[in-house]
Amino acid sequence: MAAAAPGALGALRTVGVRLVAACCARLGPAAWARGTAPRRGYSSEVKTEDELRVRHLEEENRGIVVLGINRAYGKNALSKNLLKMLSKAVDALKSDKKVRTIIIRSEVPGIFCAGADLKERAKMHSSEVGPFVSKIRSVINDIANLPVPTIAAIDGLALGGGLELALACDIRVAASSAKMGLVETKLAIIPGGGGTQRLPRAIGMSLAKELIFSARVLDGQEAKAVGLISHVLEQNQEGDAAYRKALDLAREFLPQGPVAMRVAKLAINQGMEVDLVTGLAIEEACYAQTISTKDRLEGLLAFKEKRPPRYKGE
Repeated sequence: MAAAAPGALGALRTVGVRLVAACCARLGPAAWARGTAPRRGYSSEVKTEDELRVRHLEEENRGIVVLGINRAYGKNALSKNLLKMLSKAVDALKSDKKVRTIIIRSEVPGIFCAGADLKERAKMHSSEVGPFVSKIRSVINDIANLPVPTIAAIDGLALGGGLELALACDIRVAASSAKMGLVETKLAIIPGGGGTQRLPRAIGMSLAKELIFSARVLDGQEAKAVGLISHVLEQNQEGDAAYRKALDLAREFLPQGPVAMRVAKLAINQGMEVDLVTGLAIEEACYAQTISTKDRLEGLLAFKEKRPPRYKGE
């Protein structure tokens, strides 16, 4: 974004600071979550309520939540029911102060998400298509706005809306064998779940245009080379190399201050949408939210006593 005119800069900074201050004020303490241990399951006949599996990990992984897409018969395509389940899960997670990091993965071998369910869409009246795409966009936006770190573990095909789902996450990791692309122009449409906006922000405008115009599909190594993903792994026999890397990253995040993690994400996300001067004001407002926390004092005390800090999200 270009720098604001001098006369408008003060107003823009004020708006930005007020926005962040309001958001920060809603941030509460985070604590450890208890849940069931992860189970990996595949099925060609899955009940609709099992198309999305929400798992709160336990023991050393407490605080990590895994959203596992499990719609094998539809290649994990975004159907009305799956969108409803994703929306419900995200709505619950965004207000759960026990959640520290969220991983989105597939429980179906070789597939992350094939995009919108085109078989279902083919049965829609033209008047239904717009609202359906708006729902996809809304759910993906809700994922992007989750207050805690989010990681997309791409162990297979991520096309169209599937890649847009991954683009909404803070971090993307993929197996080298994964395939990723915004292929909508092949169908005489354009990405409608945020792809035209998030892809350029991730890899730059010129290259994003090239990929969208050509509907090109990249493998994991190519995606890493252009900056679409942060890490690329050779696939393992279990087919979950990206998920394992995502889990390693999530474990790295767990020891950090919960409130600090939330306001750091907020500062980065808000700051990237404005000029540098306003972004620095946003950072200042976010930093201020950490000063009065008990966790900040615990961090200083732990440093002094040369021991690991025991943060409570307060």
